[in-house]
Amino acid sequence: MTEKAIELKLPSRLESIDEAVTQAVKFASRIGLSEEELYAIDMAMRESVANAVKHGNLLDETKPVVIALSDSAKGFEVSVRDFGKGFDVDEIPDPTNPENLLKATGRGILFIRSFMDEVEWTNHSEGGTIIKMLKKH
Repeated sequence: MTEKAIELKLPSRLESIDEAVTQAVKFASRIGLSEEELYAIDMAMRESVANAVKHGNLLDETKPVVIALSDSAKGFEVSVRDFGKGFDVDEIPDPTNPENLLKATGRGILFIRSFMDEVEWTNHSEGGTIIKMLKKH
């Protein structure tokens, strides 16, 4: 029998990105997701945890990134929470607009949305941002 849910609490440092991705891909593999689904999860996790570490918590190792992974009837569910000041996803410039095409940043949200079936950002009442993602299986 496989685990139905796990939670990770990682420090806000760049090495935590690989740790989160490794754990998420192992979990998704144990529940039987395909190579294509594992790749999508890898990419979405990489972007979402990098955003939490760098933009949310500003690399402040006293602030954790909390990640919840679960297998439900809906699919593989992930939430990533940082403890930063929060943000409004609708205020992020569209990287597909011609004036943004050559910018070096700003594509992470687009990538996450393209790799996962459902994505939602909310600001936590006690601070920080939570991104919830679903990969249907």
